[in-house]
Amino acid sequence: MSNRGHVAAVLGPTNTGKTHYAIERMLAHRTGVIGLPLRLLAREVYDKIVALRGPSVVALVTGEERIVPERTQYWVCTVEAMPTGLGADFLAIDEIQLCADLERGHVFTDRLLHARGLHETLFLGADTMRSAIAALVPRCQFMRRERFSELVYAGSKKISRMPPRSAIVGFSVENLYATAELLRRQKGGAAVVMGALSPRTRNAQVELYQNGDVDVLVATDAIGMGLNLDIRHVAFSGLRKFDGRRMRDLAPNELAQIAGRAGRHTQAGTFGVTGEAPPLEDGLAQAIMEHRFAPVRKLQWRNPDLDFGSVARLIASLEERTEDEWLTRAREADDLMALKALSGRPDVADRLRDARDVRLLWDVCRIPDFRGISHAEHADLLGRIFEFLHDTGRVPDDWLARQVKRIDRTDGDIDTLSKRLAYIRTWTYVAQRRGWVDDESHWRGATRAVEDRLSDALHGALTQRFVDRRTSVLLRRLKQKESLVADVNEMGEVTVEGQVLGRIEGFRFRQDDTASPDEAKTLRQAAMAALRPEFHLRADRMYNAPDTEFDLTEQGGLMWGEMAVGKLVGGPEPLRPTAEAFVEEDAGAEIIQKVQRRLQHYVDRRVAAQFEPLLAMSRDETITGLARGVAFRLVEGFGIVPRTEIAEDIKALDQDARGLLRKHGVRFGQFTIFQPLLLKPAPTRLRLVLWGLSRNMDELPDSPPPGLVTIPNDTAHDREYYTMAGYRTAGTRAIRIDMLERLADMLRGQDSRGGFEASADMLSITGLTLEQFADLMAGLGYKAEKGEREKVKAAPAPEPAATTAPEAMDETPLNTAPPTGLEGADTPDPAAPTEIPGDSPAETPVEQPQETPTEPPVEMPDDMPPEAPQSPPSEASQADAPPETEVFYTFSWVPRRRGGAGASERGAHGGGGKPKGGRRPQGKDGGKPQGKPRGKGGKPRHEDKPRSFTAAPKKKEKAIDPDNPFAALAALKDRS
Repeated sequence: MSNRGHVAAVLGPTNTGKTHYAIERMLAHRTGVIGLPLRLLAREVYDKIVALRGPSVVALVTGEERIVPERTQYWVCTVEAMPTGLGADFLAIDEIQLCADLERGHVFTDRLLHARGLHETLFLGADTMRSAIAALVPRCQFMRRERFSELVYAGSKKISRMPPRSAIVGFSVENLYATAELLRRQKGGAAVVMGALSPRTRNAQVELYQNGDVDVLVATDAIGMGLNLDIRHVAFSGLRKFDGRRMRDLAPNELAQIAGRAGRHTQAGTFGVTGEAPPLEDGLAQAIMEHRFAPVRKLQWRNPDLDFGSVARLIASLEERTEDEWLTRAREADDLMALKALSGRPDVADRLRDARDVRLLWDVCRIPDFRGISHAEHADLLGRIFEFLHDTGRVPDDWLARQVKRIDRTDGDIDTLSKRLAYIRTWTYVAQRRGWVDDESHWRGATRAVEDRLSDALHGALTQRFVDRRTSVLLRRLKQKESLVADVNEMGEVTVEGQVLGRIEGFRFRQDDTASPDEAKTLRQAAMAALRPEFHLRADRMYNAPDTEFDLTEQGGLMWGEMAVGKLVGGPEPLRPTAEAFVEEDAGAEIIQKVQRRLQHYVDRRVAAQFEPLLAMSRDETITGLARGVAFRLVEGFGIVPRTEIAEDIKALDQDARGLLRKHGVRFGQFTIFQPLLLKPAPTRLRLVLWGLSRNMDELPDSPPPGLVTIPNDTAHDREYYTMAGYRTAGTRAIRIDMLERLADMLRGQDSRGGFEASADMLSITGLTLEQFADLMAGLGYKAEKGEREKVKAAPAPEPAATTAPEAMDETPLNTAPPTGLEGADTPDPAAPTEIPGDSPAETPVEQPQETPTEPPVEMPDDMPPEAPQSPPSEASQADAPPETEVFYTFSWVPRRRGGAGASERGAHGGGGKPKGGRRPQGKDGGKPQGKPRGKGGKPRHEDKPRSFTAAPKKKEKAIDPDNPFAALAALKDRS
C-alpha cells in the first residue's frame, strides 16, 4: 500500500455533490483520472468535462469504449478499465463503498489500496466506509458532506396514483415490463432504464422522461449509482434481488443509495413502496431518512500479485488468502471460473508453454460474460479466441466479421434486441484490446456502429411498447383549467368537444375562421393545451429523424417529409446560412430551440456535404499568397469565378500554386475558374439558394433543369445568375461552363483568323443546330459568315473505310458526358436540339468513298440528315435536275479592344493565326471553303483510292496550355 500526495475521503449520502466536487478538483490539476462504477455514469461525467475543456484533452475508457485523444489530460474511466501507471496529478474513485460488493468489490479494494495521484487522491462514497478507510489508508483526511435536500418516507402508493416525476424501481426484467405496461394504459407510458442498456439507449429513454413526454421512469437499481435525473419520488416495487448467485434482501444502505435519487439539489424528495412490495419497517425508513447505517467491516479482496509461471501457480495466487482483519478473500469470480475451465481442456493446455501464454490466457478469461449465458458456453467462446490469439496473434477478420454480421439486425422484439446488444458488447470489448485485431480503429468503429443501430432499434421498441402517445396527450389535456377538452387526430385536425378548430401544419396551428373573436381566443387556448404535448412529440421525432427525411426547396424552404418546418435566412457568412424554424410561440422556447437546432444541424451538414471540395480548400493552410487570394475568390463565388474577373491573378500564379489549387479539384478553364464537382445538380441548387440569400433577394432564382448543355438566355436573369447556375451566356443561349471548356479545346486547334467551319463534334457536344451554333459563336466573340454552295451527294460504298480515331486532349470521348460527374440528368428527346445532355451519344460522321468521282467530292453538312440510298440517276435526269445547295458558316475571331470582355480570352482561340500544318479554306465566294480540299491542278487528292474523313480537328502541334487538365495526357500521346 502506497501513499503519495494528499489523500482524502469525501463521504456522505446521495445528493451531496461529491462527484461534482471531484470533477472540480480534477480540473484544478494539469492531469487527472477518475474511476466510476458504471459506463453510463462514466459517459455522463465525460460529457460534462468535454463541455468544460473540449474533446481534445478528455479521454473515455470503458470495457467497450475507448476515446483517447493525443493530448489527453483527463481520463474518465470505469474502475475496472482505469489505466495504471499514468502518474496523473489527481486521482479519484467514486462509490468507494462498492469495496464490499461481492462481485466487483475486489477491484475497488485494489484501487483503494494502490491507486494514487501524484498530488491529490479522493475517495468518494458512503459514510459507512470511514472506519475501513481509516484503518487501511493511514493519514487519510475525511470530509463529511450533508445532503442538500430532505428525504422523506411517503409509505405505500398505488401505481395509478404515482405523483408526477416518479421513478419506480424493480429488480427483474419481468417486473419492469409489467409495471411499464400498466403505466402505459393508465398514464400514457413510461421510460425504461436498465443497467444492460447501452448509453445511447439509456440516454434516449431518459430524454423521454426528462423532456416530459412521460411522467414516470421505470428502472433497476442502476439509477442508484450517481445518475442525476429529475426525480421527486422513488417507489420500490420489490425489496429482493438476484445477485448472480442467489435471491437476497436489499441491505439498508443499498435501499438508501437508490432512494437518495429522489430530490434534486435543494428540492425535497420522497421515497416509498408500490405494487407487491411490503411497506418498510419504521426503523428502516427512519435509518434511510437519517442516513444511519452499520459501518462496513470487511472489504472484498483478491491478490493483485499474480504468478504467471504456470496455470496452477496463477490459480493459486488468485486464491491466496489475506491475514488483514479488514479484508476477506473475494468469492470465485467469472474470470477465475473461466480460467479453471479452459486450463482443463487439452487443446488449451497444449498451448501453455511459458508465462507469456499463461498471461494471454488470463487476459482472455477476463472478457466479461456480457451475454449472461452458461459458464460452459462462455468458456467455449473464450477458448476459441485464445486459440486465434495464440496461433496467429490476431482474431481473424473474416471470423470476427461473421460474428458481428449475425448480430447486426434490428428486427425482433425488446428481448431479442437486448440480447443482441449484450452480444455485441463482447466484440466491442475484443476490439478495444490492443493488438487483438488487425485494424483496431475499423473494428472499434464497426462494433460501435452496430451497437448504435441496435440501441436505436431498442429505444424504438421500448417506446412503441411502453409509451402511448395519444393517452399521454389526453392526460396532459385533462390537467388544464379550461373546461373544454381538445384533441388532435392523426390527420392533424384539432378538435374541441367534437368540433374542428383547425389543423396543425408542422409546428404551426392554422385555426378556422368560423368562431367569433372571443370564442376564437378561448378555443385557441384549449387547442394549444392539446398541441403542446403534440409539439413535444413531433419535436422529439424530428430531432431523432435522419437527414434523409429533410429537404431544402429552391426557395430556401426547409421540409421535414411533407411539412414545411422552417426556412433559410442569411447567416454571418454566405456558406453559413441560418435555419429559421416555423414554430408556434405558444409551443414554448424549448420546442422552438429544439426544432431550430435540428434544422441547423441539417443545414450545416447539407452545406458541408455539397460544398466539401470548396470548404476543404478554404481550410487548407498550405495554400498561401496569391493562391490563397484565388481560393478566397472561389469561396466568395461558391466555387465558380469567371476568368476575366481574376485574369491578372491567374496569370501571376506559378505552377506550384496552381498545383495546390488543382489538388482541390480547381480547373483553370479558358473562360471560367471552377470546381467541376460543384456543377452537379444538388450543389447547383444549393449554390443558387445561398447566392440569393447573400443578395437579400425576395424571391430566390430557380435552378435550370439538370442535364441540359444549353439553356435559353432569359433577359430576366443577369449574367451573375447564369454563372451561379453553372452556365455562361452566349447569344440567345447560355452554355454549361464545363462543356464550354471542351468546346474551347476544340476551337484552339482551328484557324480562327482565316476562318473555319463547325465540326460535327462541336455541334454534338452543344446539342445545337448549325444556325443556333452560329448564334452561340457570335456570343463568344466570333464572326459567323453565312454562305451557300453546291451539294454533292456521295454514292454508297461497298464497304465503309476504316476510320482512324482522332487524337483528343480530353480523356473522355467526345460522345460521352464531360468529366464533371453530373448526375441526375434526364435524357431528353434526341429531336430536341437545344436539350441534349452532356452524356448524349453523338457519332462522328464518316464520309463514304465514291465509286466514280466525276465531280469533286462534297462533304455532307453536319446538320443535314443522311439520305436513303437510291439507284444511280440516268444521264438525262442528271442534266435536267437543278443542283442542290447547302448552307454553311465560316467562323473567325473578332479581336476586341484591349481591356474588353474578350481581351483575356483571345489567346484561348488561337489569336488569329492558322495552326501549323493547316490551310486556309478554299472556295469561290470571298475565299469561303466549298467542297472538298483539292490537290495540285484542281484535281481531288487520291481520287483513285477509297477515302474516309473525320470532323475532328487536326492534331495540334503548338505548345499545350499548361492550364489544360489533360496536358499530361496529350504530352504522353505526342511521345508515343
